[in-house]
Formats: sequence, C-alpha cells, structure tokens
Amino acid sequence: MQLTRRSLLVLPASLALPLAAKPKSYLLFVGAYTNPTSKGIKVCHFDIATGKPGALELAAESPNPSFLAIHPSFRFLYAANEIGNFQGQRAGSVSAFGLDRKTGLLTPLNQVSTKGPGPCHLNTDHKGRALVAVNYSGGSVASYQIGSDGKLSEAVSFFQHTGNGPNGKRQEGPHAHSVNISKDDRFAVIADLGTDQVHVYTLNAAAGKLDPNQPPFTKVAGGAGPRHFAFHPSGRFAYVINELNSTITAFHWDGVHGTLTEIDTVPTLPAGWSGSSTCAEVVVHPSGNFVYGSNRGHDSIAVFHVNKKTGKLTLVEHALTQGKTPRNFVIDPSGRWLIAANQQSNNIIFFKLDPTTGKLTATGEKLETYAPVCLRFVPAL
Repeated sequence: MQLTRRSLLVLPASLALPLAAKPKSYLLFVGAYTNPTSKGIKVCHFDIATGKPGALELAAESPNPSFLAIHPSFRFLYAANEIGNFQGQRAGSVSAFGLDRKTGLLTPLNQVSTKGPGPCHLNTDHKGRALVAVNYSGGSVASYQIGSDGKLSEAVSFFQHTGNGPNGKRQEGPHAHSVNISKDDRFAVIADLGTDQVHVYTLNAAAGKLDPNQPPFTKVAGGAGPRHFAFHPSGRFAYVINELNSTITAFHWDGVHGTLTEIDTVPTLPAGWSGSSTCAEVVVHPSGNFVYGSNRGHDSIAVFHVNKKTGKLTLVEHALTQGKTPRNFVIDPSGRWLIAANQQSNNIIFFKLDPTTGKLTATGEKLETYAPVCLRFVPAL
C-alpha cells in the first residue's frame, strides 16, 4: 500500500491512508489511566466491515497515558503522561513509541517533559514534523520537533496562559485542555477551560515552534469552559464543546488570518433535563454532515446535523452510551462506526452510525478495560 506525496499533503493524517488504500482491518489504541492491574496503552484489532473488535492486549507500559496522538506516517504513537512530577520537576511528560502495524505493539523511543503538570492532550501537524501538548493543571502549552526516527526534541516553545473565569471551583486559573492543528499546518488552536478562551498560535512546523497569533484568542461565554475543539473538513467552520455549561459553539474559521468568529451556540443536553452533567469530546463526521458531542452525567452522545452553508447545528438525537462518563469517542475512517470510551464504567461501547441521518445504534459489541480515556485508529498491515 503506497501513498502519493500529494495525498499526504492534502488529506488529514487520520484519513490519508484509509481513503487511498481502504484497509479492512484497523488497530484501535486505547489510552487510559493506570493502576496496579492496568499498566498502560491497550490495543485491539477492529474489523471495519463488521464493526467487531478483537481482544484487548497491552501495547506498552506507560504511566497514565490519557491521550494519544498518531504520527501521520502511522509509524509512531505519542502519549500524554498525565502526571504531576517528571524527573523531580513539577511537570508531566510525553512518551514517544515506535508502532508495529502488524502486531499493534509499541516500542519506547524517548520521553520528554511538558514543562507543566497534568498534560491532557496532544497533536501532531499533518506532515509529522511537530508535536504540541497542553497541560491542564499547569495551564500551559509546549511544542516539540519530531525527528525522522520519531523521537521528540526537548520543548522548543513554552507558553504559560494566565487569567481565570467566573466558576471559582473550576476556573480559578488557566486550564489548557486541547490542541488541534489547522489542515495547512499554519495554526494551533488551544481551548482553555479555565479562562473561557480559545487561543490561536502560529505554527512553524519545520522548527516545531509556536508564537501567539494576532489576535491571540477568542472568548466564549463566561463560565462556559471550552474543552475540546474540531475543525470542519471544509475548512470554513470549527466547533468547541464547552464542558461547564454543556454547549457547543460553532465558529467561522478564517484560515488566512487564523481567527474565529462565533456563529451560534447550542445546548448538548435534552430540553428540561436538570441533572448534573459536563461535556467532554466533540467530533465532526468525515462527511462534514454531522457533529457529535459527549455528555458526562447524562451519559450520552448528542448528535447534530450541520448546515454546510452556515455552519449552524440542529439537534438530531441523544444516544445513551450504555456506560458512565463518556470521556472520549471516535468515528472510524469509513464514517460507519462510532466507538465511545466510558471512563467510570470501565467499558468501550460500539455503535453503528447511519451516514444518512447521523443516528447511532448500539451493536452489542463491548470491551472491558480500566478507565478508558482516549481511542485512536491506525490501519493495520
């Protein structure tokens, strides 16, 4: 299976190989918190034709590898080690691994400091030259160069966010929560839950270097708590899910200047529901027709239809995740399956996705594993 240089440059990293080669089997990697019986990153095979997963196995030991990022070559995997002390410093780390696409096993390459405690999310550019990681506890961001061998440099850039929000318990200071790279690799967008700001940095991917864009951020509603972010495949829109007030904000994305302009904000919870719930993940369907967001407490995936002219969202349904606290979920590259990781019920639930309506139907397939946090696909060999 070979890719042209053009396909690698044009397509998002997660879609380049599946669209070109259409493999029938994928590796599904699971990032999770660790305990004495669960020691790192898990992996299983996933049959894209049937939607059936294989048995989970340990891919590599690693401390609290909560969120994962896959190199666009599929040769390397990076894990955010959600820890507060690394080599005697108040910091977390990012671990780099070599990835065997036949077995799913990971080989440690190196581990570097995130320069702040509690890293919670990371991403690479689409050519695999740079990696950016964010620290939730530290409220900061660090960037790195990626070597040809997959190893990470020490941090090239580091920025400490400042400020707070009106929610005294959750917004006493900055809490950088996610990073996403624009498809042209010119910008890194970082949602900060603690300050109600969505930051934009310019990215020099070849050097692994960040600089604040001008303007450096966009505000959302006070107390909203922006958590995760997703670009629309058209490049015209983007969506941020707000953890604290259970909403999704739609933006117009100006890819020339790297600016976000709010279009609309919609609730993720059913009308009249009054229980305690917070949001977690937001994902745009590969077709661009639907946006999905997870509710932790209501324990559901909210499904929205996208108006491709305006970017606005219209509610389709709420699908219960058959577990507690859906921290993260993914849609497979074919757009036919959605897999949800329920952190507090220790299970991963599989859904069939109707590409016409966007609706979800549980398939009955389930995996049991301790505190699953993040799911990522890699085409298997």
